[in-house]
Amino acid sequence: MISIAIARKMLNACSAALAALLLSVCAVAAQEAPKPIVDPASSQDEIRQFCTNIADPARDQRYLLQKQELEKLQADVDQRIATMDKRKAEYEDWLKRRDDFLKTADSGLVDIYKNMKPDAAAASLDGVKVTVAAAIIMKLSPRQSSLILAEMDAQKAAVVTNIIASASDPNTSKSKDPS
Repeated sequence: MISIAIARKMLNACSAALAALLLSVCAVAAQEAPKPIVDPASSQDEIRQFCTNIADPARDQRYLLQKQELEKLQADVDQRIATMDKRKAEYEDWLKRRDDFLKTADSGLVDIYKNMKPDAAAASLDGVKVTVAAAIIMKLSPRQSSLILAEMDAQKAAVVTNIIASASDPNTSKSKDPS
């Protein structure tokens, strides 16, 4: 029986020694694990593959950004064209009104007032519409116009003067909103 007990003790001691040896071998093996061998050619292939995979989405994104920028520029151009069209219409309206205003006093009517004395012309113009009086006075010579305006009622002369001044001002038909 002694030999079995001794054999068991020896077996237990060997098992413990074997376990310790295995642990130390595993620890050393874990510390000195071989690094994977990297082939430079395969690394370049992976890089090339990655770049190829993202090239189309990157190009699409770049095109999208360029398209958005062009759309913003187009909207700005459209807005400026609309503003210019609006101003052109205002100018054409002003020009038409001015031409109509000047046609009101045709040459025959102007000749009549040209030959009248200033006091008689002023009295006669006091009875006509203010725009007609302004058109006639505007077609007369500055000397004759000033004499007639001096003979007219001061308030009506001021209104006629304002009409004449606004007829020669291209800003009279512009809208009052600051745009």
